[in-house]
Amino acid sequence: MRTVGTVPGMRILISGAGIGGLALAQALRRGGLEVAVYERDPSPQTRRQGYRIHIDHDGNEALRACLPPEVLDLAHRTSGDTGDRIAFYTQDLVELSSQVFPDIPASEITNVDRDTFRQSLLTGLDVSFGHTVTGYDLTPSGRVRVALSTSPPTTSPTPSTDGTAASVGRPAFSASSPTSTAASPASVVGGTSSSPGGPASSAGGTASSVGVTASSAGGTASSDGGDGSSGDGSSGGGSFFDEGDLLVGADGVGSAVRRQLAPSATLRDLGLRCLYGRMPLDGATLPPDFGRGFSWVAGANGYGAGFAPVRFRTPAGVPDYLMTTLVAPTGVLGNLDLPSEALQQICLDASATWHPAVRHLFAAADPTSFFPIAIRAGTRITPWSSGQVTLLGDAIHTMPPAGGVGANTALQDAALLAAEILSGKPLPEAVAAYESVMLPRGFDTIDKSIRMIGRMVPQPGARP
Repeated sequence: MRTVGTVPGMRILISGAGIGGLALAQALRRGGLEVAVYERDPSPQTRRQGYRIHIDHDGNEALRACLPPEVLDLAHRTSGDTGDRIAFYTQDLVELSSQVFPDIPASEITNVDRDTFRQSLLTGLDVSFGHTVTGYDLTPSGRVRVALSTSPPTTSPTPSTDGTAASVGRPAFSASSPTSTAASPASVVGGTSSSPGGPASSAGGTASSVGVTASSAGGTASSDGGDGSSGDGSSGGGSFFDEGDLLVGADGVGSAVRRQLAPSATLRDLGLRCLYGRMPLDGATLPPDFGRGFSWVAGANGYGAGFAPVRFRTPAGVPDYLMTTLVAPTGVLGNLDLPSEALQQICLDASATWHPAVRHLFAAADPTSFFPIAIRAGTRITPWSSGQVTLLGDAIHTMPPAGGVGANTALQDAALLAAEILSGKPLPEAVAAYESVMLPRGFDTIDKSIRMIGRMVPQPGARP
């Protein structure tokens, strides 16, 4: 065993190098604080969690508050062209409704590729990975001591300012997790969207990290809520401790920090599954207006499908693409622990009776790009007593993908927590002020997202 990070002074520990955790680290580092970020995954190229993320006005405000100018500029340059439209269609491409947003400033980011965006957020940070935060203790001196288990170290260079993105592997899939409670799809009702953008995977503890070395890291979320594994030796695995003034659990759906801080918190399985895919846009023909933002197709057979483009403002090392999604109740989709090509075939079978232009989007997708996620939501809980440990993003308010609100809420959390920590208040007061806003805002946003996804996804009925 070894202990590190015991030098006196303000030191913030962040478990999880996802979007929310990295934005917080950027803001605190910008404010002159010492920050240690721990990431469970052994490298930034470990797993997929999604493709396109919608960034709304609140997300843009949070980015401006958190990021140094050069990092914000990189995130903007490697974002997607501005999307200005959302629309809803029948399976025969009859438009049901649409909304156009003509006055979005060119300085705003409306959509990003998840991996490219994460690479931007990693710029200038020393983020270590290959270790998992397994628990913590509060010390008599008022600090927090964090226990970590290790896997073999991996070294990755700090990303360059050209925003080149890394590719990631296909995740394992689980239809349920031990912390989930089931809910019938019929209980998900109501809701509309007010800004362009499509379904986006949740943020706050995604699989990512980079740094000069990989000497320490901590738990991120996977789409199935899984936790990290520990190693068995000082050079190839082991365990150690770190100490700081505050531990922030930004470790996503499977948060080890949440399990200890708020053991009564549970995840609700909404009874829906989503298949993500990606279609190259090089020379591709899209249905009219599908290239302008998020387009949703509601099938009469119980499936729904969403499509949204990412056309990079400047080359980012990833070709332009159209994100494809297929959503349906769990019982309809069945076993999804399948190869990508088999998941693509599920999408093709589901859209077999739809307009040929829609089915073509699945047919033209990259056969290796498909993967599933379970759609879950955090449940509202009674606030805990504020102290030296807090939570951020999906680690506490896991979001369904409807409306792309997960990443934006995690960014808001990061901006608020950083502002409170840097305000000069005593740390306990700063954390309490953050949690008094974060908790109700996060769970209110979950409620809105659940109502929205209930309106978008057809309820069980006739099946093909």
